[in-house]
Amino acid sequence: MVSIRRNQLGRNGPEIPPIVFGTSAFGNLYAIIEPERKRSIVSECLAHVDAPVVFDSAGKYGAGMALESLGAILAELGVPPSDVIISNKLGWRRTPLTGPEPTFERGVWFGLEHDAVADISYDGILRCFDEGCELLGHSYVPQLVSVHDPDEYLAGAGDPSDRRRRVDDVLGAYNALFELKAKGLVRGVGIGSKDWKVIESLWSEVTFDWVMLACSFTVFTHPPELLAFIGELRSAGVGIINSAVFNAGFLTGGEYFDYRVPDPTAERPLYSWRETFHGLCAEHGVKPYDACIEFGLSAPGIAALSLNTSKPARVKDNVDAVSRLAPGEFWAAMKEAGLIAKEYPYLPKNM
Repeated sequence: MVSIRRNQLGRNGPEIPPIVFGTSAFGNLYAIIEPERKRSIVSECLAHVDAPVVFDSAGKYGAGMALESLGAILAELGVPPSDVIISNKLGWRRTPLTGPEPTFERGVWFGLEHDAVADISYDGILRCFDEGCELLGHSYVPQLVSVHDPDEYLAGAGDPSDRRRRVDDVLGAYNALFELKAKGLVRGVGIGSKDWKVIESLWSEVTFDWVMLACSFTVFTHPPELLAFIGELRSAGVGIINSAVFNAGFLTGGEYFDYRVPDPTAERPLYSWRETFHGLCAEHGVKPYDACIEFGLSAPGIAALSLNTSKPARVKDNVDAVSRLAPGEFWAAMKEAGLIAKEYPYLPKNM
């Protein structure tokens, strides 16, 4: 095991390593993962990062399957609760599966025995918290909690009055979560969202301890206004975890872009960007995977990346990747090709 630096997650949060292990694969995202492989993934995570190891999960992942699998594996391995920090993104609860596939997110979860329904409100988020603890097995209570994808919940509003009601639901959920923190039941309250502007809008009303960005700050997309917001959060002592830095796998060659399959004709610029990116990586001896990781950690204030894998052998490489740096010439070439903004201030670091 190689000791790696740890960063404090916000002003008063726990110290965490620069890699948080996502568990969406434990919910059979994109494919069915057999239990033994899930167990091997957890074993590898524990083997390659000093305790406490951080796992990020959610009731939405496989309609609770990910939480259930994680808790059962940790118990089977005899892992002391003090050796792990679990983040549970709340907002979805299990419901019976009544059709051939779950309805909460079609076409991406496989082999599920349950469906899920959004339950975001003061009482709803407490139901989600209690269910999460039950699925984890009670021995592994999450220290970090958040409202999961409030952007999607708000986007479902039918009219302005419905949106206002939904905003009130989200704010009520945060009142409940901060009460859990006041009682000492959790250590930090945050937010996870694919739309960073929803985080920004709620930030005016909720003082988060930490935030998780998803598909927002990547080598492909990094608008200056988001960079400014990251700086604002850092100044306020808010911890930041960056997630989905491969835009759901597309940047490294996957089929999905931000959890959907793009049209190769109508969205040709996406594919052209990737082709140029991979060409520059090959020219400079850089793995596209490593470039995405380095960029995703480059902005000051980002404490860690959340990385998912369905392959046990990939875990060690993920851990090693957070310390690898591409040559400065590569980042200069990326700017020259217009793949990243020329004015981006934090790369290259090693020219």
